Amino acid sequence: MIALMQRVSQASVTVNGEIIGEIEKGLLVFLAVEPLDNEQKAKRLAERVAGYRIFNDENDKMNLNVKQAGGNILVVSQFTLAADTSSGMRPSFTTAAKPEFSNHLYEFFVSQLRDKGFDVPTGEFAADMKVALINDGPVTFTLTI
Repeated sequence: MIALMQRVSQASVTVNGEIIGEIEKGLLVFLAVEPLDNEQKAKRLAERVAGYRIFNDENDKMNLNVKQAGGNILVVSQFTLAADTSSGMRPSFTTAAKPEFSNHLYEFFVSQLRDKGFDVPTGEFAADMKVALINDGPVTFTLTI
């Protein structure tokens, strides 16, 4: 599994002109599922996302996780993160998991974050989404499991 996390001061996802998920301060997480992923990996990735210390403390050091910083998490599926870009001029998506399997692990990942006390607004799986964000920093990290 791949999570591209961005520390944001605000973020939203829109489908068909309607905002379906939004947060103020927190993390925007783009999530990709690969064929060998499973619920154990999704659970571990959710733990890492929730606990990753990328928010500044009173000494301006990245020592706080999203909950300690008073933020929330917006999760958006993005299979293109799993693309094979090692050759040619067009990405191959054979390294991404099939949609039905991906959707299951995407929903499981979100449920793991909700079990940790986050509201977790989301995008719409497999929809044409428009994502707006203000990256705070900018701070962006890729976590893989």
